[in-house]
Amino acid sequence: MPSTTQITVPQLTRLVGLPDAPVLIDVRIDEDYEADPRLLPASCRRDFRTVSTWAAEFAGSKAVVICQRGEKLSQGVAAWLRHEGIPAESLEGGFEVWGAAKAPLVRAGAIPPRDEKGRTVWVTRSRPKVDRIACPWLIRRFVDPEAVFLFVDPAEVPLVADRFAAVPFDIESVFWSHRGDRCTFDTMIEEFGLRVEALDRLALIVRGADTARLDLVPQAAGFLAASLGLSRMFRDDLEQLEAGMLFYDAFFRWCRDATDETHNWPVGGKTP
Repeated sequence: MPSTTQITVPQLTRLVGLPDAPVLIDVRIDEDYEADPRLLPASCRRDFRTVSTWAAEFAGSKAVVICQRGEKLSQGVAAWLRHEGIPAESLEGGFEVWGAAKAPLVRAGAIPPRDEKGRTVWVTRSRPKVDRIACPWLIRRFVDPEAVFLFVDPAEVPLVADRFAAVPFDIESVFWSHRGDRCTFDTMIEEFGLRVEALDRLALIVRGADTARLDLVPQAAGFLAASLGLSRMFRDDLEQLEAGMLFYDAFFRWCRDATDETHNWPVGGKTP
């Protein structure tokens, strides 16, 4: 009989990168983590021994708990979370089975230091168009759901980065930026080690739109048009980012699930 308190690798893989994905909590012991310092996308590390002190952080969320083999640690923490009224499952087979399945992982060493609230903090130029919405979307969906993004005048980005311990991105002469003919979105996918076919498809669209190479893929022109339209709709960059999250969610789902689907007027007046 299937477990009602565990989720399988294929089931969880389908949820990765989606706006309604569960919170992923990695409770591997340090020895196992140091042997393979990668994380499931958007997951956070917690100490299983102190679950009673941090469980309340996840109130109102669904959670999946990951340990090395999906046994005592993840099952125990998930049970504790359920005791606290938090819907929680453990990952069947744990990190070992996830890795063996070649499911997506993030290089933990590529994730910048976090602030006192456990968030990564990023800064870039104001008035975003393509890359400066694409990168926050990628970070929030695959790296750090609680990431903070600061949009400031272009000339102030380096100083704000220094004074507020923020990571600058999508400006010249910084690590997280364009490389050759590739845009910052490409750089982040590469550096975080994200091997997701749908992200590779999306990256080509973003690259075409962001670097004025609309011939790369047919979707690039429409993507650019919608991105510029969003920029004109909002004066507040954070409001634009929130609207852009849905836009990128939709394109990600198309890249993952709908590239073979077509739409046409019903033939012969018959509705399919």
